[in-house]
Amino acid sequence: MHVQINVEGISQYDDSIKNHYQPSACGPVTALTILRYWMPNNCPYDANQMYRLLGSTRIGLFKWLLIRNLRKTLGSTWEINSCSIDEAKAELLEGRPVACKFDRYFSFNWFNTYKYEFSYHWVPLIGFGENENGITLFIHDNGGKGRASRIRHVSYEKNQDILTFVKIVPQSKKKVSIHKNSTQN
Repeated sequence: MHVQINVEGISQYDDSIKNHYQPSACGPVTALTILRYWMPNNCPYDANQMYRLLGSTRIGLFKWLLIRNLRKTLGSTWEINSCSIDEAKAELLEGRPVACKFDRYFSFNWFNTYKYEFSYHWVPLIGFGENENGITLFIHDNGGKGRASRIRHVSYEKNQDILTFVKIVPQSKKKVSIHKNSTQN
């Protein structure tokens, strides 16, 4: 099975984002990307506002802060909760992107010799592929200096020890079109 939602990514190094926010703006940019998906023409926030509203710091954005402060910002008409990989896949199958955090440091994997996709990084999870070899996550990588966000495919199994997921969904879940393919391997 293969599912990918059409989500427009944002670079955390975009010129519109304050220079001193850029290195640690992945969390706010991930939240903003998802909010712009739900509110494509009327999202009232920009990345700098999200950085402040979510309580981001130079060392990043803790999951609990993202959840708490996004709930305070958006109100009770939104569901913002941690979710498992199975719940994240269900969200994607329904056409709803999910915030995904790679966190080697606060998951206490400091000494693991395996090279994870990212040591510490928030990204929008926009799809997945699944077959007998495992699960491949489709993410926007939030760009780099002088580079737009791009879609990357990463192994869930190789990164599962450091991954967490947060669903960000309005209570009135609008219908969206997504690209679904079932593949046989």
